Amino acid sequence: MTENINNILPIQHKIINVRGELLDLSRPVVMGILNITPDSFFDGGKYETEREIVERCEKITTEGAAIIDLGAYSSRPGAVDVTADDEWRRVENALKIVRKSFPDTYLSLDTFRSQIAKQAVEEFGVDIINDIYGGEADNMMFETVGKLKVPYILMHMQGTPQTMQANPQYKDVVAEISLFFSEKVYQLHSYGVNDIILDPGFGFGKALQHNYTILARLKEFQLHNLPLCVGVSRKSMIQKLLDITADDSLNGTTVTNTIALMNGANILRVHDVKEAVESVNLVSQLTGK
Repeated sequence: MTENINNILPIQHKIINVRGELLDLSRPVVMGILNITPDSFFDGGKYETEREIVERCEKITTEGAAIIDLGAYSSRPGAVDVTADDEWRRVENALKIVRKSFPDTYLSLDTFRSQIAKQAVEEFGVDIINDIYGGEADNMMFETVGKLKVPYILMHMQGTPQTMQANPQYKDVVAEISLFFSEKVYQLHSYGVNDIILDPGFGFGKALQHNYTILARLKEFQLHNLPLCVGVSRKSMIQKLLDITADDSLNGTTVTNTIALMNGANILRVHDVKEAVESVNLVSQLTGK
């Protein structure tokens, strides 16, 4: 099936408009994670003070990431819900720090709340909205992003962070995610959202085999003719298969990131920027991108 799809793939639209500049994703880029949550599965509680946040951003940028992805709501399985007020308090504090020290760096905000997206873009010039719910949690998100004129990362999740790993079921996980993308992209276009990035949501309402089926068939999502973002960094799909902890899963992350790149990923969302950039450089040498 993959060989047939490779023969009919369209030319990919891999350039997005970020704050009036064209970001070319035909050569993959790395997005470095800045979690300002106390309970994220890998680095929760590590970046709370101004110094910690600045040092983390310096590491992300100096190691070669093109984008910083800031998140204030933990989406690990079973995570405790956070109110909008608490989320904004964390976001506002971190954005003040990041924008002061890194005014020219592309910033992505990981949020599913349209009001927080609106405030972050209007008050701090956030460049990209990264929505793990794909618009399902807030019916104003698509309209809001359309008015803000910023790129939008559309992620697929079955359930919620609190319920998503309670026996997720699919007949064909890739086909069902692809149908979700088709429906949501149509809606986004109707609201004037033109710069859309797709994320199949590794680990978000997927059993172990679902994740590896998605990874193996990642190229099939290129039929949507949109950039692909992949986030497998230190996730349980690596830990469970190799019987290791998140702390020990860097090598597994690098391997899965490399496979994702070879199967068409345009953005790698990672905790470990240096290793991901090296993967991009090595794969690009093979592909000529």
